[in-house]
Amino acid sequence: MTTLFETSGYPQTRRHQLTVEGLNAYYGQSHVLQGVSLNVQAGEVVALLGRNGAGKTTTFRSIAGLINKVQGTVRLGDYDLLRKNTHAIARVGVAYVPSGRRSFGLMTVRENLLIALDGNRNKKKSVDALDGVFEVFPALKHRLKTRASVLSGGENQMLKMACAFLLEPSVLLLDEPTEGLAPIVISELLEHVRALASTGVGILLAEQNAHFAFQLSRRAYVLNKGVVQMSGTISELRADEELVTHLGI
Repeated sequence: MTTLFETSGYPQTRRHQLTVEGLNAYYGQSHVLQGVSLNVQAGEVVALLGRNGAGKTTTFRSIAGLINKVQGTVRLGDYDLLRKNTHAIARVGVAYVPSGRRSFGLMTVRENLLIALDGNRNKKKSVDALDGVFEVFPALKHRLKTRASVLSGGENQMLKMACAFLLEPSVLLLDEPTEGLAPIVISELLEHVRALASTGVGILLAEQNAHFAFQLSRRAYVLNKGVVQMSGTISELRADEELVTHLGI
């Protein structure tokens, strides 16, 4: 299968490692993340596992600059991301694909895609990039004039993924990317995420679909109540019967 990153001439990205050390995050007086440390190397897919409420989304939001009360270290290469605004973090190459409906709902699909292209650090191949997106997610091509707010859950997820791909990030944070997608689209998405990693993009993936996460990832971190309970290779974690029972996988 031809991937988006072959059809669009997707560039080999600058190779920067994402490093998180001793990350603490708070919602009001609630201490949600407690000393979380992890790293994602260039071209690597790393899974962030844990039950609902374990702190996966809070980890992503902290990295992306969406939580004000944070402590610790978050770096992309040598660049300090902590307490930078979200726009600045995106500009240096960190793209966040949140779970749920997070597109610009009052704007059309076309307008959402054009905003992503405007944020691209390499705008020369914009037409080819859009053509590549429509090869991966053909449903979007037929919904260009539709407001994002009236898309189905699956279509909205496709739009968010397409916008993230168009940004050509150094690091991609994927929070539940298969949510609402049909099995055939999930299968295609797996190949496109794998191809994206092959260009040098580091990917941190939180996913309830364990089969999808295990197929893509080489390593994983397991969060439990805001603490990294365990880390290791996927093979090591799958061999831990107590962990498998805890995660329900």
